[in-house]
Amino acid sequence: MALLQIENLTKNFGGLAAVSNVSMTIDANELVGLIGPNGAGKTTLFNLITGVYEPSSGKVLLADDNGDMELLNGKKTYVIAKKGLSRTFQNIRLFKDLSVLDNVLIAMNAKHKEGFPTAVLRLPKFYKDEEVMKKEAFDLLKIFEMEDKADTLAKNLPYGEQRRLEIVRALATEPKILFLDEPAAGMNPQETAELTDLIRQIQEQFKMTILLIEHDMSLVMKVCERIYVLEYGRVLAEGTPAEIRENPEVIKAYLGGEA
Repeated sequence: MALLQIENLTKNFGGLAAVSNVSMTIDANELVGLIGPNGAGKTTLFNLITGVYEPSSGKVLLADDNGDMELLNGKKTYVIAKKGLSRTFQNIRLFKDLSVLDNVLIAMNAKHKEGFPTAVLRLPKFYKDEEVMKKEAFDLLKIFEMEDKADTLAKNLPYGEQRRLEIVRALATEPKILFLDEPAAGMNPQETAELTDLIRQIQEQFKMTILLIEHDMSLVMKVCERIYVLEYGRVLAEGTPAEIRENPEVIKAYLGGEA
């Protein structure tokens, strides 16, 4: 069943079409890759889907809890996030002067909204909910073997663990779809191997739908079930990793070599 549907999506910046007439479908529990040369429009497409940019034309549709497709166009980023879309960024955007635990708690706070009197007056329900959130945060950190870093400031984590924390924080919002924007950027081979295992773990353990932008073709080919290839803002090809690897147009445009 389609969870996310993108129909003829276009974004113009002045006279330049950064994304042009892109259509995609992502099913529930699917792990899909989005690849292409620098400047192909991959991050712009993420920004359109998650509400950072407003499309010039086209539609972004997300299945609601009843399976009906809901139009996301025109909705604020925080509204789209509450509907189940969570993302990471090319450049790590943690609260670096806060602890690992606090980074996760901030993400969880969106689904534990208190009434004004409860929060201001610190009524018993406030403290009860606070303890529930802390337990959930610790449980999540434990799954990803980060519970021993709960009190560590985010800025003091090694680079690979900062990336891991960013993904854990995104999961703390309990998304329907997780968008990963070049999570292996800046990683060494060992960190990339660990990230590959982490992405597999997330999909298997959380039954998570994932859309992944990544330049590391080894990672993409290992974890993705389907791949979309963008070139100059358009979909050049779509298929399984094997089909993409053997596609003459993709080989010529992106993977290197002659078709």
